[in-house]
Amino acid sequence: MSNLFSLRSSHTALVDALREERASALLQAVGVVGFALLTAIAAQVQFRVYLWEVPITLQTAAVYASGLYLGWRNGLLAQALYLTLGLFLPVFAGDGYGAGYLFGVASAGYLLSYPFAAAVIGALSKRWKAFSGSTLASMVGGALIFVCGVVWLHYAAGHGTWMESIDKGFLRFAVIDLVKVLGVGLLYSGTRYLARDGA
Repeated sequence: MSNLFSLRSSHTALVDALREERASALLQAVGVVGFALLTAIAAQVQFRVYLWEVPITLQTAAVYASGLYLGWRNGLLAQALYLTLGLFLPVFAGDGYGAGYLFGVASAGYLLSYPFAAAVIGALSKRWKAFSGSTLASMVGGALIFVCGVVWLHYAAGHGTWMESIDKGFLRFAVIDLVKVLGVGLLYSGTRYLARDGA
């Protein structure tokens, strides 16, 4: 039972090579580009609820995964590359792209926080590689995304109160995002277990 709540994993895995700074430049580049494209694909899986200012997407799941699999530096680079792609290509959840769209959309706070959230998750999960640790790391990254998102949404949407912004920018998504965190944590732990050294 103690292992269930342990933050650290007792084994190493082949997949950990993705997040090693001494990994080959090619492997790191493939990881960065791959997770940037994964985030772009996840953005297209969206559900829009009538009168909700922020759509439900799988983007944050890709952000959590990039931090866990790539580590702080390459996770940050992957999400920075995703935002850069959005300056030239329609990779965001909405129909637009470009700097005007990125900084003008109500959900810009969430988007702009992605590189930093991935970096935080990557830094925390450097040692917290067990399911509990990776889940906790993703929750911290998710909290950063929501804080930045709600603050931006409050001013961009002109909400009358902070409670309105918290409701529309966080509370409506809390359970959905928790499911994403747990799902990514299970996926990460599962791949580390299956690809463990000596397996």
